[in-house]
Amino acid sequence: MPEKANRVTADFWFDPTCPWAWMTSRWMLEVEKVRPVDVRWHVMSLAVLNENRLDELPQHYVDLVQAAWGPVRVLIAAEQKHGPEALGPLYTALGTRFHNQGRPNERATIVEALEEAGLPVELADAMDSDAYDERLRASHEEGIGLVGQEVGTPVIAVPGADGERTAFFGPVVTPAPKGEAAARLWDGTLMVASTPGFFELKRTRTEEPRFD
Repeated sequence: MPEKANRVTADFWFDPTCPWAWMTSRWMLEVEKVRPVDVRWHVMSLAVLNENRLDELPQHYVDLVQAAWGPVRVLIAAEQKHGPEALGPLYTALGTRFHNQGRPNERATIVEALEEAGLPVELADAMDSDAYDERLRASHEEGIGLVGQEVGTPVIAVPGADGERTAFFGPVVTPAPKGEAAARLWDGTLMVASTPGFFELKRTRTEEPRFD
């Protein structure tokens, strides 16, 4: 692991149902190994992001967005009851099931993930409750407010050279780079994201997420 001196914290906002955010999160775990970076996890929500756009979306995506309420509510409940350190392990347990294993977004899957993360299974009750929605919306707005409403998940923020945070959406990549490849992508992402006036690099996706 890189030296403790000069370490920085990367704040990472995710929705656990998004496969592209999952790929980026696995890359960030690699970055922690090869650069002086510590990831701090936060929840954002595709359901919140799209709640006023449902009439514009195809029905299959509307169904996914509506189902996305459950997992983020459980994550926020875990954060509120057990602290922010609960988010990383629970995200890994959920994401592995949703994406690597192709498990359905349903209570049984979430209960298994809670058990793996060492959390009370009763937190699954939050799936169908709005009790934590105020905190969920606040967490979402903190992340999306750094980059604007035209993007999605993930959002990453790091300290900038001038004391202001540098924040960006993505990177969107598959498969998740490892080792020195992960380090090079991190360095390049920070370079372009911290350039004044820089907004976007993009090309058409030609591959589905590869969970290698």
